Order: sequence, then structure tokens, then C-alpha cells
Amino acid sequence: MAVKDFYKNGCARWRVVFQPQWQVLFFISCYIPFAISQIRYSIPEEMSKGSLIGNVAQDLGLNLKRLLTGRARIVTGESTRYAELRTDKGLLVVSERIDREQLCGDVTPCSFSFEIILENPMELHQVTVEITDVNDNSPVFENNKISFEISESAALGSGFALERAYDSDVELNSLQNYILSRNDYFVLKQNSNPDGSKYVEMVLDKALDREEHPHLSLKLIAVDGGSPQRSGSVNIEITVLDANDNAPVFNQTVYRASVTENSEKGTPLITVNATDADSGTNGQILYSFSDIKEQFKDIFNIDGNTGQITVIGDVDFEKDKRFEIRVKAKDQGGLTSTSKLIIDVTDINDNAPAINVMSLSSPISEDSPPSTTIAIIHVKDADSGRNGQVMCSIDKNFPFSIKSTLSNYYNLITDAFLDRETQSEYNITVIATDSGSPALSSSTTLRLKVSDINDNAPVFDRNSYSAHILENNEPGPSICSVTARDLDWNQNSRLSYFLEHTQIGGVPISSYLSINSENGIIHAVRSFDYEQIKQLSFVVKAQDGGNPPLSSNVSMKIMIQDQNDNAPQVLYPVQSGASVVAEIVPRSADVGYLVTKVVAVDVDSGQNAWLSYKLQKATDRALFEVGLQNGEIRTVRQVTDKDAVKQRLTVVVEDNGQPSRSATVNVNVAVADSFPEVLSEFTDFTHDKDYNENLTFYLVLALAVVSFLCIVSIIAILSVKCYRWRRERMFYKSGANLPVIPYYPPLYADVGGTGTLQHVYNYEVCRTTDSRKSDLKYGRPCSESIISLDSSGTQTLTYAQREKNNQDFDDQQKPPNADWRFTQNQRPGPSGAAATPEVAVGTGPWPNPPTEAEQLQALMAAANEVSEATNTLGPGTMGLSTRYNPQFTLQHVPDYRQNVYIPGSTATLTSSQQQAQQALPPQQAAIAAAAAQPEPPKAAQTPASKKKPTKKEKK
Repeated sequence: MAVKDFYKNGCARWRVVFQPQWQVLFFISCYIPFAISQIRYSIPEEMSKGSLIGNVAQDLGLNLKRLLTGRARIVTGESTRYAELRTDKGLLVVSERIDREQLCGDVTPCSFSFEIILENPMELHQVTVEITDVNDNSPVFENNKISFEISESAALGSGFALERAYDSDVELNSLQNYILSRNDYFVLKQNSNPDGSKYVEMVLDKALDREEHPHLSLKLIAVDGGSPQRSGSVNIEITVLDANDNAPVFNQTVYRASVTENSEKGTPLITVNATDADSGTNGQILYSFSDIKEQFKDIFNIDGNTGQITVIGDVDFEKDKRFEIRVKAKDQGGLTSTSKLIIDVTDINDNAPAINVMSLSSPISEDSPPSTTIAIIHVKDADSGRNGQVMCSIDKNFPFSIKSTLSNYYNLITDAFLDRETQSEYNITVIATDSGSPALSSSTTLRLKVSDINDNAPVFDRNSYSAHILENNEPGPSICSVTARDLDWNQNSRLSYFLEHTQIGGVPISSYLSINSENGIIHAVRSFDYEQIKQLSFVVKAQDGGNPPLSSNVSMKIMIQDQNDNAPQVLYPVQSGASVVAEIVPRSADVGYLVTKVVAVDVDSGQNAWLSYKLQKATDRALFEVGLQNGEIRTVRQVTDKDAVKQRLTVVVEDNGQPSRSATVNVNVAVADSFPEVLSEFTDFTHDKDYNENLTFYLVLALAVVSFLCIVSIIAILSVKCYRWRRERMFYKSGANLPVIPYYPPLYADVGGTGTLQHVYNYEVCRTTDSRKSDLKYGRPCSESIISLDSSGTQTLTYAQREKNNQDFDDQQKPPNADWRFTQNQRPGPSGAAATPEVAVGTGPWPNPPTEAEQLQALMAAANEVSEATNTLGPGTMGLSTRYNPQFTLQHVPDYRQNVYIPGSTATLTSSQQQAQQALPPQQAAIAAAAAQPEPPKAAQTPASKKKPTKKEKK
């Protein structure tokens, strides 16, 4: 965790606090154009992808918004990128698997570095991640088996060097101990080299006996100190030989040599030497490398007979600065000894500086102030010492400079303001040169583009524009175009053209012209008339697309050219169809007598308005002539008595246009000396009458209107007929199976006998189960289809019988039954009518006629009774079934003589059942008796029967 303390002078001191898992080192430089800091983390190797390394934003004191706006990113140069920066959270995570052994080998501590770059303003933060070792590698022996041939005469305490095991891990996780399997002859002895590495020897502890054990098999186990502990083993095969009691001995314990990097192959380095006290074949020594790394075998070689060591591969100081190799000497008897060889590598200037552009701000705005940082460059030389010291430079002709801010870091900054219109792009070559001898250098080219700002207004090609257009033009075609240029680029140079608001004769210019905003082409919106407008003067504005936009104006004139589109107009003589105008020429007129002058004008201009006059036809061509230019009509000869009185001249007035237009005028001339003579002659003048086209139009229009009205009337009549026919059809269909119940009100008379009520009210009610299709008809009293009662109220009569009965009515009338008398409340009349004191009860004239509401009330009561009777119809065998329904019987027809409703009154006439039966003939009495039986219960009222009467029912 980093702790910062700032001094008053702007510099910072730093200190490092170590945590158990990671550590951070924070450094801030002072008096540099941008912020620079260093931070350090420590993580174990073999962490999975996405594992957290550290919170960069928190450790550097940066907020997440700064990371996003500064486009924070990691720059690693040419090395593998093991870390990834998540700018949205400010975290540094592992992006690739890190193998410490592959990354650093035996070097400790192991770390890799990279830089975090932020822009606007630029910041550079160097991050170093230290990789700690984990025990992920087991000790490994180079060979699977070690073979020894040992003489049985080998002295006790003789040592036999064993092959060294290799563990790629370091420190505690590296090789820590060797273990030899149990045996009776050898023990294990461990030794340490000056560098801390261990090697072992197998020491003879008991004399060998070839005859007893000619062959021994042992196992050597190497273990490390990691947790959990890892191990590796190798088999040791020992063949017991006859006596060889002296082992070879090197003359030096440690040999040292040096080699220059990039030395040629075959270059000798050193020769090692060992001696053996034995003689003969037991004294012959063979040299070889022992405990050598695999990569070193391709670089060095040792001659087995002479012990000379030579270079056989590439020696690179930047990869290995020192080599430590163990050399083994072995005699023919199998005895061996080892010595150590140290080879130092000398550096030469064989690496040119490497240039890495860490950040480049391209494009850069042309209004950027001086000292603006354009790029951050990192230069590295793999050589050491003076060979690794580098200087950077650029071309001095450019308005840029390069300055060093930190070791191996350079800033490319501006020295002056830039102008994109002068130079829009720079190719800046950065040269890095080291201090070696000879010096090596490298270069890179930065392509810097200058972005545009809107600092140039549009400029027109001309100071003013003018164009011509013929009148009577078609709307839409282009007239001319204006062109402007803008030195800026892209959107700032994209021009739009507009017409400045101008009034011409009180009308805006946009009513006459339009301009294409993209290409500046001016179009005519309407057709021009030279006689009304001869010139259009206006201003065109060109505006670029910058922010804010810049614009410029140019004046424009469009001259309208005249066309011969107007025929001459004759002003005199005036042509009128109402009367005849004639010029009088006396018979005494001389040659050249001025008869009249044709006056005409042409509203066109120029030669289109030049008029000429010609005599087209005349009654006597030899008598008159017309002036070609002035239109004067003069006599050509002397007028004689033979000349006709009526002279008619047709004069053509023609202009000089292409094509020419003309007009004709008729001139009437009377050759006479007195006015009466002229009048008598010109009364017979016939005038040409123009055909009245308006009259034809009106006649055609009237004919079309009459035809249309006729067709509409026929369609309306047919529609009404079809509607009525369909309505009647629906009515009869809905009522075909329903009975028509007639209403039979009896004839009754006042009790006092002062008068009779011989009006018969017959109501035919047609009801269906659907009240919307119900209808109410009022039948005429004399209809043949209505059944009437006789005077006694007991018989029904046909129309013929009624006629006869009416003749004898006065003789057959009998006093009414006493049961039919009205009480005071039952008197016919308005509802609730009572007898007045002036009129005795039961006497007097018929009361006032009922009101319309009372009539409607009576009709509705009768309709309800009929509806209830219809609902109670059941099976029967009466003759009415032939007309209504097979199931219809008379027993279901209610006796309406018991309850008689008087229209206009709420009174109900009742009669006893017995009297009714006595008055009927025997056959009808039996039927009445059957009808007097208790009626079955009425069906519940349906919603249709409860419905209010429709308008048709009210009527």
C-alpha cells in the first residue's frame, strides 16, 4: 500500500509498506509536463485468467471516470502481455497464465513491468508485478538410470559423484535433499556449491566383494521443500569390477574463463586437466560435462580426451551473462572426480535501440497551444553500460521538439501553433542512437494528422453574378449556379447555399426563385413575364457546416429577356358589334386623301414591338392604301361616281418578332357626300356574329343535371317499393300462425232510454311473441271480415243479415238487461267522470268524447288481454284450427263479454255467467259452459309482453 507525502515545492517523497500478499511502490516525479508514478505488486505464479492483481485506480488515487476519459491502457512493448486493465472497475487482472520458470528461469526475484498510459492530460504510470514461486515442479534427473563400474578393491570412503537433480522452482520450493535407498555398502554425502546448489556423492562404507555381490541396484531420491513436498528418483546400477584404487584428480577445484558474445563457433575457451595415479588402462581419463543444463549443451563442448572446452553455439550476453558448468573426469576403472567451470560473457554493442511509441495523439487540432504533448516514446537498448545509453532526436525543420522526461522515456511536443490549411499532415522521423562504438541507431516515422477547425469563411469565385432567362419559361429548370470554396476540411468545408430574404414588388424572392442548398444551382419557381418584371436582384449566402458556422454573401442579378408573346393591340378604330362605325370619304376627295389612321400598340419591347401595317383585303383595292409604318389609310386615286358607297377594308397589324404575331381590324368606309345617304346604305350592313360558346355549355350542363335527377328519382322509387314489399312480407310471415282475436262490444243503451249508442268499435289485434313485430289494426265497421252481434247480443250476423237487421232495428230493440246498467263510476266518458246535479243518473246525452291518452289506455288493455289469451292456447279440435293453428281451440279464447272495455273510459262492463248462457242458443250455451271452467294458470309474462308499446302500437 502506497503512502504519499508532498512537500511545498511540489515534489513528493515516497515510502513502501509491504503487505502479506502484495506490495505497492508509488513514485511521483516533479517539474515534468505530465504525471509519472511507479507502483509494484506481488502475486504467485500460475494464477488463473481474470485473477485480481490489484486495484490500480485506488492505489494511484484515480477515479473510474478519469480512467475512461483518459483512455487508460497498458503498453508492454514487444513482450507478452500478462496483465489486463479493466477501466470500468479500475482493476488489474491476469490476462495470461504466468509461469515463473518460463519467464525468469533461476533468476530471483522474478518480475515483469509495463506502463499504464492516460491522456488529456497525459499520465504515465509504471507498474512492476513480482511473481512469487509456487511448488509446481518436481525434482527431475536428466537420466533414468545411473551406471557405475566399481572395482572391488575400491577403498572405503571412496566417493562416486551422482547425477544432480533439477528443480525449476526456487528458494524453499527448490531441491532440498537427497535420499539413498537402504544398502550395506554405500552411504550418501551431500555437498554445497558456493552458489548454494547441492550435489551428492555416494561414499563406499563397506568393502565390495565381487564374488558375493557382483551387481548392486540402488535408488536415489531427490525431494524439495515445498508444501506439499515433491520428489524425483533415479536408479543406480553398480557393477563390481576388479581393483582400481585411484580416482582421477583435477588440478583446480574451480576453473574460470571469459568469452565475448557473438563469438565464432569453434573458439576455444579453456582446457581442464585431471590426473590418475593408476597406470595402464586404469589411468586413462575421459572428460565430460556433469550437471549441465540442457540449453548449455548447444553452446559449449568439451573434448573427452584433451579436456578442451570450445564454443559451438551462439553466445548472447542479453540472455546469459554467466555460465556455471561442472566438469567430470572418469578413469577406466570407473572412478570419477568433478570440478567447477565458470564462464563470464563480455558484452558488445550488437543491439540497436528499440523504439516503442506508447501513445500518439493523432489527429491533433490545429488550434492546439505550444508545448502540447503529441506522443510518448519509450526507447530501450538491450546492451549494457555505454552501449545501452540512448539519445533521441527529430528533424528540426518541423514545429516540434522531443524532450526526455524519465529514463528511456521521451515526449514529442509542439513548438508553435499549427495551420492545417498550410500543412495538413506531418511525417516525423524519430531517431534513437546509442553510445556504443560503433554507435547503432534506429528510427521510426510518426504520421501526425492535423485536424481542422472552422477558421475560414466561404469565398465565392466572383464578386457578383449575372444571368439571363427568357420570359414565359417553364417552372423548374436551372437558370445559373453560384460556386464558393472553403479552405477548411470535411464538415467545416461543406457548404450550403441560401437566398437572403429580399422583397421584389412586395413579394419574397422565394416566390420567384429557389436554390439548391448543396450545389448552388438556381431554379425558376414560376414563369416570368417580361412586361411585369424585367430584372431580379437578390443576395445569395454561402454557409459552411462548422460550429459556429461561417458565411459570406454575393450579389446576383437575373435579367429577364423579352419574347414575342404579345400580339399587337388595335386601339383605333374600336371594334364594336353593337353599332357600325364608318369613315366618310367625300366623292370629291383627291389622291392621298387621309381616310383614317389605324393605331395599334405592342406591349413587347425591342424589335418585337416594331409594327407594320398591311391591307389584307378591300372592296376596291385600287382605291385605298395603308402606310407600312404609320397605319394611315389614304386614297390611291380620285373617287368616282362608279365607286360603291360601302367600302370595307381589312388591315393586318404585324410585329417584327420571330415568329411574328399579328392582329386584324375591319375599317368601314362610306363614299358619300351626305350623311342620309350613308345612313340608308349602312342600315343593311350585316355584322358577323360570334358563336356563343357559353350558351352551348349551359345547355349541356342543364341536360346533364336533368338526367341525373331523373336517375336518382327512379332509384328512390324502386328502393321505397322494395322496402314496403319486404316489410309486408316480414309482417305476414311473423303473424301467419297467430290467431286474430276480434273484439265484440255489445250494443247498449242508456237506462233512461233517451238515446242509443249504435257505434260498433271493432279492434283487430295481431300479436306475436316478439313485441317489436306486433301491430294493431283498426277495422272498419262495415268490413265483411268482422263478425257483428245482433241487437240481443247473442247472435253473429253477416253483412247481408246486418243490413236486414238494421231495417227492423227499431222493432226488434228490447230494453237492456238490468245487469248492464252503469253505476256512476262506470258511466262512459273521461276517466273518473261523475254525474252532475243537472243530469240524473242513468239519463242524459252521451258524454264528451275520450281523450287521446284514454283511447291509448283502452287499446293497451285490450292488447294485453289478447297477448295473455294467446299464450294460454293449447291443443283442441275446433274448426278455428283451419285458419289459425291445429292446436287452437275455442276453450282457450277468453269470454270478452265478461269484461268489456269502453274506449275512453276506465269502466268495465260485466254480466253474470248464467244470464249469458240463457241468452245463447243451446249449442253455444254448451260451449260457453265449457269455457266457464277454471282456466289453466297463465304463463308467466315474457320480457316481450312487459315491453312498452312501440310507436306503431301507440298509433
